[in-house]
Amino acid sequence: MISPRQRNVALLVAGCFFMENLDGTIVTIATPRIATSLHVAPTAAGLLITSYLITLAVLIPLSAWMTTRYGARPVFLAAIVIFTASSSACAASSSLGLLVAMRVVQGFGGAMMVPVGRLVVLSRAAKSDLMRIMSFIVWPGLVAPIIAPLAGGLITTYTSWRWIFLINAPLGVIAFAVAWRLIEGAAQPAPPRLDRLGLLLVGGGLAGVTYFAHLLSLSDPQWALIALIGVAATALLAGGVRHLLVTHDPLVNIHVLRIDSLRHSLSGSTLFWVAVNAVPFLLTLLFEERFRWSPVHAGAIVLAVFAGDVAIKPATTRILNRCGFRATLVATTATLCATIVAAGFLGRGTPVALIVVVVALSGAARSVGLTAYSTLAFSEVPEQQMRYATALAATAQQLAAGLAIAAATLALRAGGPLARAFSSASQPDAYTFAFALMALVALAACVSATRLHPAAGDAIRSARRPSERAAEV
Repeated sequence: MISPRQRNVALLVAGCFFMENLDGTIVTIATPRIATSLHVAPTAAGLLITSYLITLAVLIPLSAWMTTRYGARPVFLAAIVIFTASSSACAASSSLGLLVAMRVVQGFGGAMMVPVGRLVVLSRAAKSDLMRIMSFIVWPGLVAPIIAPLAGGLITTYTSWRWIFLINAPLGVIAFAVAWRLIEGAAQPAPPRLDRLGLLLVGGGLAGVTYFAHLLSLSDPQWALIALIGVAATALLAGGVRHLLVTHDPLVNIHVLRIDSLRHSLSGSTLFWVAVNAVPFLLTLLFEERFRWSPVHAGAIVLAVFAGDVAIKPATTRILNRCGFRATLVATTATLCATIVAAGFLGRGTPVALIVVVVALSGAARSVGLTAYSTLAFSEVPEQQMRYATALAATAQQLAAGLAIAAATLALRAGGPLARAFSSASQPDAYTFAFALMALVALAACVSATRLHPAAGDAIRSARRPSERAAEV
């Protein structure tokens, strides 16, 4: 049974998760206005996004060691302060250089805030309560990328871009006050030495992958540089994995991936995260570029994803308890795949009601799928290994978020030649093929879900079919 304190801590972490995800997404909408205000090229302003994502990718693996070294309470509180203060500093920045520097500091706070907060929640939760707790934490993170287009459109249209960062100030103050009261200190074991070589190799590799994705998303990619960064990132990550496997006190203990449920959940959820983060981005571009809708109009329709999230959320736990994790994930990934394909055939003449239905079904699938993946990941992880599992899960999620926009951009870029090659229409639509390519990513997640053991996650299901109980006797 979840205690009121556990529920409140989970909601606190969920709020921080929302704040971090909203900040990482909404800046994309405001980049042109920021570039104009600071008298720089829009491509240069893209550093605001890249610097933040790279900092998150590099430092999230460090969160496990930081928690062991200093304790969860001081690290979590300090992370909220750093994130909030740097957000205000971003709003006050008068040059691109200063703004980028503050985004790096903001990324440092974000890299510690959510993984450590999630560890606080999960380390004291009974396995039987995992589904409810994860539904509290995951849901706000799903909402942020959906409302970002509308919120960004409203803020940049009717106010200054600086409010994009200033809205974090009151949220951060509230989060700190609540965390000060709820998060308890605890005695810490003797910390291991910091694995500096592991941090260099893994951090460098993750930074390389994030920058690689950014270069791919540019309108005029430099293929030689992309190839160089890709090779370097692969080499660093390969060296990092080998180092983590053999060193005595690794930065992250990847031996925890021997747990089947965690390994399959991370691999499947990474593909799933890429697909669900790419869809709102492509839908917004489709509505604005093809349908000629305003940013506010486009953002309002994309909010139908949020409607699907909300509608299905009360039933998510019942669905998982009744159907099991494998069946649920196969169904939700297949549904997501189908809705992405359907989105590719939307046109200016499509009734708005039908568009809303397709988008809402996509939202329902993402809500159930990500709750299932996030819960399954920790269903069999022992308490003493939870900090490594949370660090790995947060790293995989962050990489997927960074890769999603690049994947969507590449799909749209490839959609044009594919449309001309395979479509007999007089005006072939690149978006149809772009959505089809992203549907393949969702299909890969579906195939991954079929490889789960039929009993995966059964230990934390509170209600099972009579036949399942009988099979255990």
